[in-house]
Amino acid sequence: MKHKPLHSNRLRSAGYDGAEKILEIAFANGSIRRYQGVPEPVWKSLLAAPNPATYHEDRIEEEYAWTPGSQSTDANARKALDDLFGGPSDADQ
Repeated sequence: MKHKPLHSNRLRSAGYDGAEKILEIAFANGSIRRYQGVPEPVWKSLLAAPNPATYHEDRIEEEYAWTPGSQSTDANARKALDDLFGGPSDADQ
């Protein structure tokens, strides 16, 4: 699912699957939530909201069931960067 960036301290990005009505939100802390049954207007309103975090809290968080999302995309991106530039040294860990 392709994500669009969100301009928020707490939310990093969001993606939407219109066929499945799934809204996926990536949080600044690295967690991902997949909300089921989300209508497209809610997705569009999240993208247009002046404060996406507040919109999420008020209109999405308590309204739709969610499951934890996969962070495999982030893990794959991290591995690609580590392969290119080398992983963190023992001193960094």
